[in-house]
Amino acid sequence: MIGIIGGSGVYDITKEAKDVEKKIIKTPYGESAEISLFEIHGKKVAFMPRHSGDHSCPPHKINYRANIWGLHSLGVKQIIATNAVGSLNIEIHPGSLVVVDDFIDFTSHREKSFYDDRVIHVDVTESYCNRLRNQIIANKSVVTNGDFVEKGVYVCNEGPRFESPAEIRMFQKLGGDLVGMTGLPEAVLAREKEMCYASICIVSNYGASISPNKLTMDEVFEIMELKGSEIIDLIYKTIETLDENYDCPCLSALDGSKV
Repeated sequence: MIGIIGGSGVYDITKEAKDVEKKIIKTPYGESAEISLFEIHGKKVAFMPRHSGDHSCPPHKINYRANIWGLHSLGVKQIIATNAVGSLNIEIHPGSLVVVDDFIDFTSHREKSFYDDRVIHVDVTESYCNRLRNQIIANKSVVTNGDFVEKGVYVCNEGPRFESPAEIRMFQKLGGDLVGMTGLPEAVLAREKEMCYASICIVSNYGASISPNKLTMDEVFEIMELKGSEIIDLIYKTIETLDENYDCPCLSALDGSKV
């Protein structure tokens, strides 16, 4: 089964899917967000809107552990996520799609591991699954409206406020290209469950002080109006072309991690 986690503006990708089954999974960490089960090109899919379908859950209150646990319990081994982000790089314009390849974690109050009672040091040298990233990139031809960027460093801030100008300058100096509030610990939790995970980031605006305007959520939804169908098309095409028989380092991510 293939998992899809939708970020801001990506709340329903079922299109004309039939026999959609909805579930909320009870986990040791609480209940997951609602999951829709259906098929894309004959392949079983589990779709989860990260903020819930009505965008009622703020980024710092999302139950990331329950969400990843819930998907894993359904048999999901590959996750394609979407994240709305601001750009720290003047060359990555609003409207761009970016398949990020590394991250910097500035979150501070989130439960970040499934292993609070054991010593597990999971390796994130390959911060996102390169096999899955490359499959997304291979289908970039469906994106015709705006730039498609094949790599970038995602900085995750705690939220829920937007970043200050000084924070934006710091993130730039540290090598960040994009800033958002939801990419972590999600990516690391997926790695701890030995799941392949890749993110398609949608750039809605430039960060504070780069943008001449006050930052608002209106920008996010305006961009999603323009890019939403392309993002869904890219996800559908990627799933269509995914090989169901594959080998990947993510599947053995815990090898050598235990003390």
